[in-house]
Amino acid sequence: MAKSLAEAGIDTVVCNDATTFAAMARVNKVLLPAHAVLANGGLIAPSGAHMVALAAKHNSVPVVTITGMFKLCPMYPHEGQDTLNDLVSPSSVVDFGAMSDKIISDVEFINPVHDYIPPQLVSLYVTNIGAFQPSYIYRLLAEYYHSDDWESFE
Repeated sequence: MAKSLAEAGIDTVVCNDATTFAAMARVNKVLLPAHAVLANGGLIAPSGAHMVALAAKHNSVPVVTITGMFKLCPMYPHEGQDTLNDLVSPSSVVDFGAMSDKIISDVEFINPVHDYIPPQLVSLYVTNIGAFQPSYIYRLLAEYYHSDDWESFE
């Protein structure tokens, strides 16, 4: 995403996770991609996005999510807890060579693919049909999808 923005001539800075909170005071807005938008207005986004959204909230920086209508999901965050996230190998976080160290070998690494971001941390959803606040997402589901379509999620 950052590369595409930079190629379009938009000033873009990619920063390390550890510097997110410190850098947030100089940020105008946060743009997040969506894996899915839940019925309550919550967001399933790439891992680490929840930390960014919390830092943005603390610094009163708006969080804007760019998504398509096809990513709307009739599920609520309390439904299907096991299906909302996938875990992947921790090899992207820690080198397996370090696992020979006694201290590290006793650590359990969990590497989630996505984060759940509650609707209170999202300012606006920009979709292919317009911009909406998180509180309006449930209405979009009712307008654009028939309740029979939701049966596949139950």
